[in-house]
Amino acid sequence: MKSSTDGNAASAPPPPGPADLPAPAKPSKAGDLKVRVLSALVMAPVVLGAVWAGGWVFHALIAFGSVIAVSEWTNIVPSARRLPARLMATVGILVALMAQIAAGPAAASGAAIAFAVLTAIVGGGSDRGLLGFGVLYVAVGMAGLLWLRDLPDTGLSLFLFILFAIWATDIGAYAAGRSIGGPKLAPRISPKKTWAGLIGGMVSSALFGWLVALAFGAARPDIALMVGAAAAVVGQAGDLFESAVKRRYNVKDSGQLIPGHGGILDRIDGLLAAAPVLALFHAAVGSVLSWW
Repeated sequence: MKSSTDGNAASAPPPPGPADLPAPAKPSKAGDLKVRVLSALVMAPVVLGAVWAGGWVFHALIAFGSVIAVSEWTNIVPSARRLPARLMATVGILVALMAQIAAGPAAASGAAIAFAVLTAIVGGGSDRGLLGFGVLYVAVGMAGLLWLRDLPDTGLSLFLFILFAIWATDIGAYAAGRSIGGPKLAPRISPKKTWAGLIGGMVSSALFGWLVALAFGAARPDIALMVGAAAAVVGQAGDLFESAVKRRYNVKDSGQLIPGHGGILDRIDGLLAAAPVLALFHAAVGSVLSWW
């Protein structure tokens, strides 16, 4: 005959095993979206305020963004000596920006190339060429933004044109890609991007570029429409380039500076590609076409 204690022990449930424990909660997509929206609402007035102010305020914003961006690049691309590489890249970026402000694009490009080589030498490693290229990549993109904003009379409107065109590209590509889907644009580099998204981004960028041209009284809004569509293609190419570099080194985000958005490079990769292209286009044929 078993005692009552034995009976209670026999009927007691076994301790919970791993299969009985509740699964960990998955991140809320709505929560992620909320963080992204809040971050954008905080950042947008700061960026637009500096763009509107121009001068040293805008230059300070560009310098800050450039230093963070090139630091993120040295985190993505491995090197034998990361800290010396980061210091050299930071000095190079600042020298290139000062050269752009003081003497123009040719001086900025020369400084960027020199410091790209120095960063590659100092950093070392098997991918030293790509490490050094980051200095040139960020410096040329930021120099393009500086050149556009510092243009007399048309600087503010042209800068807003490329800024809104790239923002519109991202929004249009996301909306079209999610709603339409279809064939992938570059599945090995960025599996979520689709051809529908690219077309949606081009349409959205063209529309916003046209609206900015109308708002600022540009001479040829029809050309602005086509330039906006072309800017979307260049911007998406810049986005894919950064995605390819991150995928090469198995990195998801360039940094964690912006909640919900990743790093600075993740946000400006399209601008870094599109700004110098627009600057070259405007410098080469802007006066001939009289489009702005």
